[in-house]
Amino acid sequence: MKVVAEAAEKLGVVAACDAVGLPRATYYRAIAKPKERAARPPSHRAVPPEDRRKVLDLLHSERFVDAAPAQVYAALLDEGRYICSERTMYRILEANKEVKERRDLLRHPTYAAPELLATKPNELWSWDITKLLGPQKWSYYYLYVIMDVFSRYVVGWMIAERETAMLAEKLFAQTCERQGILPGQLTVHADRGSPMISKTVANLYADLGVTKTHSRPHVSNDNPFSESQFKTMKYRPEFPERFGCLQDARAHCRDFFDWYNNEHHHSGLGLLTPYEVHHGLASGRVEQRAGVLAAAYAAHPERFPRGLPKPPQLPTEVWINKPIRTEAFAQ
Repeated sequence: MKVVAEAAEKLGVVAACDAVGLPRATYYRAIAKPKERAARPPSHRAVPPEDRRKVLDLLHSERFVDAAPAQVYAALLDEGRYICSERTMYRILEANKEVKERRDLLRHPTYAAPELLATKPNELWSWDITKLLGPQKWSYYYLYVIMDVFSRYVVGWMIAERETAMLAEKLFAQTCERQGILPGQLTVHADRGSPMISKTVANLYADLGVTKTHSRPHVSNDNPFSESQFKTMKYRPEFPERFGCLQDARAHCRDFFDWYNNEHHHSGLGLLTPYEVHHGLASGRVEQRAGVLAAAYAAHPERFPRGLPKPPQLPTEVWINKPIRTEAFAQ
C-alpha cells in the first residue's frame, strides 16, 4: 500500500489504483487514520491471568494437544471437572494465535493460477471435451474441440462415443501436422480431466515439443475460451435437445464450426471472424472497414458528433489470467 500511495502522489489516485487493480475505496480506507479508542477495562467475569495460563497448559498437554475445545470441555465434564467454558478456551487460544486446525491432517498443495499469453496464432491452444445428449436417456456423445486462443479459430474437433486419451492423442497429432506446428512453438492449456492429464497425451506433447499447462483443481474459469465456445454452440437456436445418432451430431457440428470459424464476427476479436485473424487477413479487413466509415463520415459528418469513427481493433495480446503488474510502483 505504501508503494501505491507513493505512485498516487505522482500519477494520481485513479491511475495508481487502476494500474494495480485496487479499488479506490480500499486505498482510502488503508490510508485513513484509525480512530483512537479508549482502553476497555477487563470484565469482572474474565478468567484471571494465572487461570488462563493453566487452561493453555491443559490444552497443550499430551492428552488434549490434538483435541478441539469442544472435546476437551466434554471430557472434563465427564470427569466431574469444570475449568472454563468452551468459548473461553477459544478466546485463550485466539489470544495466543492458536485458533486453527489442531489435528494432523493432509495438506493439499497450493496451485498457482496459470498465466498464459498469446500474441499470434498457433502460439497458445486451449482444448476441452463436452457431452452432447444422445437419442436415449443416459446416452452421450463426446465432442473434443481444440481452439487457438489468439484467433479463437477451432483448429481441430472430433465427436466420439467415448472419452479416451488415445482419441485425444490422435486428434492432436493430426491437428499439429495440419497446422505445421514446430517444436517449441506451441503451449496447450486444458483442465484436469482424465484425457488431459493422461500419460498418453503427455508423451505426445513431449514428442512434438509442445508445452502443456493445466487449470487449477475445481476452478472453471481457468479455461475460459473453450467454455465460452461451448456456450456459443449450445445456446444457438438450432442446437437440438438430443442428437438422433452419431452421424447426426457430426453433421450438426460440421455446420456449426464452419459458421463459427468463417462467418461469426467475434466480439473479442474486434468483430472479425476467427478465420480472418488466424490466417493474417485482419489488418486488411480493418482498413477496408475504416474506408467505409470515412466515406460515411464525409457524406454526413453531422451524424458523427464525436468525429471520424474508427472500426474496432484487433487485440494485440490475449491472456489467460492476466497478472497484475506492480513493477512500475516498486521504484
